[in-house]
Amino acid sequence: MATDLYAHDSSFAATVDTVLDLFDDAELRADWLSERPRVPIGDVTRAQPLLFTMDYALARLVLDRGVRPAALLGHSVGELVAAVLAEVFSLQDAVAIMRDRVRRLADGPRGGTLTVAAGVQEIRPILGKHPEVAIAAVNAPRQTAIAGLDTPLRAAEAELRAAGFTVLPVAARTAFHSPALAPLLEGLSPYESCARGDPRIPLWSSATTHPLDAAAVRDDAMWARQPMAPVLFWAALDRLVTTNGPVHLVDVGPGQGLATVARRHPDVQRGHSTVTALLPARRGVRVRRLTR
Repeated sequence: MATDLYAHDSSFAATVDTVLDLFDDAELRADWLSERPRVPIGDVTRAQPLLFTMDYALARLVLDRGVRPAALLGHSVGELVAAVLAEVFSLQDAVAIMRDRVRRLADGPRGGTLTVAAGVQEIRPILGKHPEVAIAAVNAPRQTAIAGLDTPLRAAEAELRAAGFTVLPVAARTAFHSPALAPLLEGLSPYESCARGDPRIPLWSSATTHPLDAAAVRDDAMWARQPMAPVLFWAALDRLVTTNGPVHLVDVGPGQGLATVARRHPDVQRGHSTVTALLPARRGVRVRRLTR
């Protein structure tokens, strides 16, 4: 997660330090930089703040070099980062939102997310037997993420594997983008006290698959639902490319997860649009295609 870049790029490091200082958790920085983190990086108290920090710092690295994006599209935590970059939320308010989210979820029941090499319709019959497991994300036509609490998720995983589907774990210990989070996130919303500005850069939503207008970004209920709503990333990406194409897509997340997905888009496959990932794939990990 960009530890090498942190050691060698002073402007990136300064941005990371600014954000981590706002999170006000010295052990967060220590675990990120450690070969043996005290708290696993997949834990919600580590993954959520670090994903937010890396997304924001990598994006600032691009923006501070004079690049003006035609549009912004975030995935999960990246949606809140995109809203900061579009000047909808201040950085301070967004970090406060993330801190509230982590506090609420830290002691919740364990869950997780799995990626299945299949389309939604292919796996619906099996998920219909496991109502506590939800579609968490549709990242590509044949890359669907499912999420739920541990016991029902393991049961659904076993049935999917038995049916011949390739299933891979996601490094997360919380059932993000599933209704399992609803009891933990109900109550006073942190968004209600946050000022909101009109998007200065077109801000696309992975929940609605459309750009958010001034009214939408002021909808507290929409933002409150965001951690529980499915991420319709592929549909949003497709509409963004169709509307703005040809485009150059820049993945400002850790690893190359979104860049790998974007390279499958027909406009990229035809060579009309292009993709760049700012960071390499994880060291020591072989990237493989999901197939059934």
